Amino acid sequence: MSQKAKRRFFIASFIIPTLAFFGVFTLYPIIRGIYISLFDWSGSAKNMTYIGFDNFRELLKDPIIWTALKNDYFLVVGKVIGIILLATLFAVAVTRLNIKGSSFYRIIFFIPNIISVVVIGVLWRYVYNPNLGFINSFLSLFRDQPVQTPWLGQESTAMWSLLWPSIWAGIGFYMILLIAAILSIPQELYEAADLDGASQGRQFWSVTLPLIWEQMKVSILHIVMTTLNGSFIIVWIMTEGGPDNATQVMGSYLYQMGFRQFHMGYAAAIGVLILIMSFLTTIVLGRLLRRETVELA
Repeated sequence: MSQKAKRRFFIASFIIPTLAFFGVFTLYPIIRGIYISLFDWSGSAKNMTYIGFDNFRELLKDPIIWTALKNDYFLVVGKVIGIILLATLFAVAVTRLNIKGSSFYRIIFFIPNIISVVVIGVLWRYVYNPNLGFINSFLSLFRDQPVQTPWLGQESTAMWSLLWPSIWAGIGFYMILLIAAILSIPQELYEAADLDGASQGRQFWSVTLPLIWEQMKVSILHIVMTTLNGSFIIVWIMTEGGPDNATQVMGSYLYQMGFRQFHMGYAAAIGVLILIMSFLTTIVLGRLLRRETVELA
């Protein structure tokens, strides 16, 4: 075997298993989901009734799906703003402000990322508990009467109550990502800024932010994708889409329709909608976040 053939074989030995894995566990489920969305099927019956695009027409008339879309993008916007702001703040604090015990804080902030989402959901359900929860117990210290606000049980507060644990659980991962980006910036740039009399704030806007923008952009896109595709977990654990579908997101509604009401074709159509919205949102955000890349010589 020639050297060129050996090189091709070596490259193929890595590419082919990866493509096979992608095809079996990603591409095939997507194609299968699109196919099922064209049928009326319970998920267990042998016969599938072809109905074309009727499931998608029903989606457009379904008020719950519009509520789910609104809630999904509420979580997207809230998590992007909350996580990026706090992760950036903490990353700058432990790298640029010479805080003692910075390694300890990195570990503390990262702990939620090693905890199961199910555990986080159960934990925060107790935090919001009307009778025994930490929030009501704390607020009761400043009131004559005990506070028993049902944070997860009323429409006005339910979605906000889901947002805070979602932000809390995501800060650590993106903080570590931004810390790595900040530490890769040459110290000479900060020394030059100090000589020019730039304050810490000016150094952040003129040096740090431009040089970590690509990592921040990746973080924003990752938050958007994981929220649109995975927010249903914490929603289902904490509220199951209630009260009165007020906290329903596309993923939780898909689960309810497919595995509770056994409308698998309709659930597949919701899955296709999630795919389309994720794709469109990523393209739009990619264009909005595009800016000239700052490269180090």
